[in-house]
Amino acid sequence: MIEPSGVASGPLSGLRIVTLAVNVPGPAAAARLRGFGASVVKVEPPSGDPLMHQNTAWYRALSTGQEVVRLNLKEAGDFALLEGYLAGADLFLTSSRTGALERLGLDPDGLRRKHPRLCGVAITGYPSPRGDEPGHDLTYLADHGLLTPPEMPRSLLADLAGAERAVSEALALLIGRERGIGEAGAHVEVPLSEAAAYLAEPLRYGITAPGAHLGGGFAGYGLYEASDGWIAVAALEPHFWEKLRAELGLGDAGREDLEGIFRRETAAHWEDWASARDLPVAALKGTPPDGRPGTEHRTTTMTEER
Repeated sequence: MIEPSGVASGPLSGLRIVTLAVNVPGPAAAARLRGFGASVVKVEPPSGDPLMHQNTAWYRALSTGQEVVRLNLKEAGDFALLEGYLAGADLFLTSSRTGALERLGLDPDGLRRKHPRLCGVAITGYPSPRGDEPGHDLTYLADHGLLTPPEMPRSLLADLAGAERAVSEALALLIGRERGIGEAGAHVEVPLSEAAAYLAEPLRYGITAPGAHLGGGFAGYGLYEASDGWIAVAALEPHFWEKLRAELGLGDAGREDLEGIFRRETAAHWEDWASARDLPVAALKGTPPDGRPGTEHRTTTMTEER
């Protein structure tokens, strides 16, 4: 929660985070931690966060309530400003390649010498020793069979799963430090490739493979065409499946029976029909109106210093 003053309240109130992370995973993680009450200083390069140029609305939403500064860390004066921020910080969040951090002396060993209580979470593409290999959400999903060409994914799955992992690791480090467990200033890596691998677990174990129980093999869990669109039917538990068939007047129903019935009405009709009967059916939606590319979203609690 953000109070009118812009000071967040929550379980992490009083904790200070410094982040160099740009693009999506790091800012998404920082925004989550900010939502728990931590104060966040976001250090961007002189050109700003690339996300700002790609989608201003989302950039501003993720930066809400944070102090945003732009520094050239190759200049001694600007690097000294960063060191000042780190001196009073509890957590350092990065998403740079391993080699780039080492050249700046911001690798875990260098940070421990200067800031022994500072915990660190490094979002990387691949785990060490592959930390300098290039990659992005799309390539991580490709590595684990989570793409269906030629369609592009409708969300940044690995990036956002990685952000949640970064938040979990940050909380574990901070709790461990406060309880005196492990190193005072421990540092961990969060590889996005591993986040993608985790998302692929259902496929790897086969439960969502084509024809498997959650891959179209069970008629009560799947996508059906309505008269004007599609619906998602998730009558997975026996009581839902039995009730769905009973409400439709079907006995031993199969996929073809359901396909014939659902084509008779609109997707909105079936969603309303199911809601009135406490059944898990949803019409497939398009992009939310406030998520259109280029939509502006102004915030008043972010400060920028240049």
